[in-house]
Amino acid sequence: MARRALKLASFATVAATTTGLYLYGNKPLDPNDFGFVRVGRAVATTAVITYDYLTSLRSIPRGTEEYDYVKSQVHVRSAERLRDLCCANRGTFIKVGQHLGALDYLLPEEYTRTLKVLHSQAPQSSMQEIEEVIREDLGKEIKELFINFEDTPLGAASLAQVHKAVLQDGRTVAVKVQHPKVQAQSTKDILLMEVLLLAVKQIFSDFEFLWLVEEAKKNLPLELDFLNEGKNAEKVAQMLKRFDFLKVPKIYWELSTRRVLFMEFMEGGQVNDKAYMERNGINVNELSRNLGKLYSEMIFVNGFVHCDPHPGNVLVRKCPTTCKTHIILLDHGLYQVRREHFRLDYCRLWQALIKADMKRVQKYSRRLGAGDLYPLFACMLTARSWEAVNRGIDQVPVTAKEDMEIRTNAAAYLPQINKLLNNVPRQMLLLLKTNDLLRGIESALQIRASASSFLNMSRCCIRADSTYQRSKTDSLYRKAQISLSEALGLWQINLYELFLRLKGSHLGNWVIAFLSWMHRCS
Repeated sequence: MARRALKLASFATVAATTTGLYLYGNKPLDPNDFGFVRVGRAVATTAVITYDYLTSLRSIPRGTEEYDYVKSQVHVRSAERLRDLCCANRGTFIKVGQHLGALDYLLPEEYTRTLKVLHSQAPQSSMQEIEEVIREDLGKEIKELFINFEDTPLGAASLAQVHKAVLQDGRTVAVKVQHPKVQAQSTKDILLMEVLLLAVKQIFSDFEFLWLVEEAKKNLPLELDFLNEGKNAEKVAQMLKRFDFLKVPKIYWELSTRRVLFMEFMEGGQVNDKAYMERNGINVNELSRNLGKLYSEMIFVNGFVHCDPHPGNVLVRKCPTTCKTHIILLDHGLYQVRREHFRLDYCRLWQALIKADMKRVQKYSRRLGAGDLYPLFACMLTARSWEAVNRGIDQVPVTAKEDMEIRTNAAAYLPQINKLLNNVPRQMLLLLKTNDLLRGIESALQIRASASSFLNMSRCCIRADSTYQRSKTDSLYRKAQISLSEALGLWQINLYELFLRLKGSHLGNWVIAFLSWMHRCS
């Protein structure tokens, strides 16, 4: 088996290197970032990881404690090699690594823990490279455009970095500048990844990660077009304007291009920075509820979803005049537009999960491509155990034991998870990533989804379903019936929420104690 792996690795090396030379050979490029060095680095890392899994686990019986321990150690070594490869090759590799690092409840913890650093340790472009991109796109030097331009970026990501600057007219702006080589690299990097993943699949038949390549092929061109990002920002700001706690930076179109985006400068603490919340008197439970409201509205009602809510893209600040907490949503390059039938099936599935209606959970999971793996699918969506799903996810609190069980099962059921990810609609992949990123924020703030979070989801599901039903009938009587049913459903949720608030208040505790005393006296 190991000999076969080395043969395949050699084949992949020749194929990938030939591909690399063909693709890269026509342009004068830096050999340290491109050509045989870049391709060879990826091939060598893939070969070493594959060989490590084959040889380290070959002679150890499956299902034993020793097997689990050794496999965990191989996971750690492999994740570190993969992280180093992403940092070395940059661009698309970091983007894919960040995606993997966000899948907390879907991949082994050794991988997600190791790859999470890619969100905060992305390499930076030099000022010379930044000046070159601005010069090429805007036809002017930095000193002609700005009174001041900070050399140190506010943040660097896989595809771009952001600098604070002051325009000649005095406006303070955030300038997002694309890394200069990303456009040229992206298509070639995806092809290289596809070749390597196909080679690994020849050795491990249950290795199913081609969905990563498919997602990258579809999403990267959109993320690399900053004009598209600006349009998304304006669309979501208009769509969610009823939420006064949401702030989206204004886009300055007169200066923006496909590789340089000028935005209103906004600052705040990262949404997972609990110490910042405590210093500024921000209520983390209220913050979590409001974040849940935003995403429930996007997912269930509008079908237009911001799919990259990692902590660097969600800032929080307390308004000094009103003392209200604002959520600042950044980086609008990656949105998902959900088709109506998918949105409604997903909406009804969540309604069934909240009500613990197992027949409907099975029905809508199957309609979304889960097949016989619907119990696993329900656990992946909710990050809860199958027992908790059956009893009602809004009724059973999350325990440390259950959380550990979910993470352990992510490693144990990896082949089934990969099979499921290949079967569900492509729209589901980014939603699963979004779910895990939001749970990661909750985990950092040391809170988990409360009953009120599920109530907000239920409200959005009822509104979405009712809107769809009204659109399918011309009968005024039927529309009135649907509206009445919607109003009744929302009223029941409001009543239940009032009950929960009273139950948790001092007045509620006093009333419960008084009623208990009256019952004992009688």
